[in-house]
Amino acid sequence: MSTAGYDPYSGTTVTPGGLGKRAAARFVDWIVAALVGAILFWLLNKSAHVPGWVSVLPGAGFGFLYFLGFEVTTGSTPGKKLLGLHVNGAGGEPRPSVKESAFRNAYMLLNLIPCIGGVLWFVAALGIAVTVSSSATKQGWHDRFADGTQVVEAP
Repeated sequence: MSTAGYDPYSGTTVTPGGLGKRAAARFVDWIVAALVGAILFWLLNKSAHVPGWVSVLPGAGFGFLYFLGFEVTTGSTPGKKLLGLHVNGAGGEPRPSVKESAFRNAYMLLNLIPCIGGVLWFVAALGIAVTVSSSATKQGWHDRFADGTQVVEAP
């Protein structure tokens, strides 16, 4: 059985991105987002003397904005671009909308919850891995929560 599907917007067949490539792309993006976020928040702390609690933002809030910004503007984060992946919006649109990307990446904000946020994030990420690997279209629960976004092999 093929997991490829017809994309009515481009008139071509799309191949869903597999779990391995998606995980590798996410890892690359975490590294990039962590480095950029750390530099930005270090500079902000040095220039504006922000409170210490802001240090949690590079890991969760900034990462969320990183994924949202790249997905909405280009359809691919740097990690996805490097590994030949692209995020389609609902219904095969070429990019997710702000709402779709925000819903798709909302689980990342669980890290902002004191004490149990990391555990909740891990459970959500594990659920994504299980639902991506068990889906014929390779869509995780977060893709379905975002009205049907889909990570596909870039054309």
